[in-house]
Amino acid sequence: MIVENGTVADINELETLYDTLNDYLSVTVNHPGWIKGIYPVRETAEDAIIEGSLFILKRDGLIAGSIILNHTPETAYRGADWGVDADNQEVLVVRILVTHPQFMQQGVAQRLMAFAKEYAELLSVKAIRLDVSVDNFPAIKLYEQSGYKYIGTVDLGLPYEHLKWFRLYEMIL
Repeated sequence: MIVENGTVADINELETLYDTLNDYLSVTVNHPGWIKGIYPVRETAEDAIIEGSLFILKRDGLIAGSIILNHTPETAYRGADWGVDADNQEVLVVRILVTHPQFMQQGVAQRLMAFAKEYAELLSVKAIRLDVSVDNFPAIKLYEQSGYKYIGTVDLGLPYEHLKWFRLYEMIL
């Protein structure tokens, strides 16, 4: 499974992936708490592609998953007791990890998380950090199995009651 930079040509397919995933979550269990039309949306992909921080994994000619990796932590990260002191440019932040429902349980998310580590090592950053809704048990399991250490729980200040608390994780490199 090869991971590559997303391009402008991928935006329509990424928008469809986000909508398809949110539709799937609405009829199953919405562990991440995402809301169709609110997050993630087309503009999320557009901004990340312009920034050069969106990566895709294709299977059978389709985008099976995507991850956004940048140096922009949430404001709530400032108060956390991280394992290593680092400036924003010395840390890679996992922003959005998505898997198309058609490709779930096929190792897509695991491959994208492995790519995040490979990319972080290439950039010579000190750590990878991320936040995840306290209710997103599948993602929490993935991150812990991938070697991330739980740091603490914070309020990201989102205007949705079901998205108040987020667990912070870090992998020191």
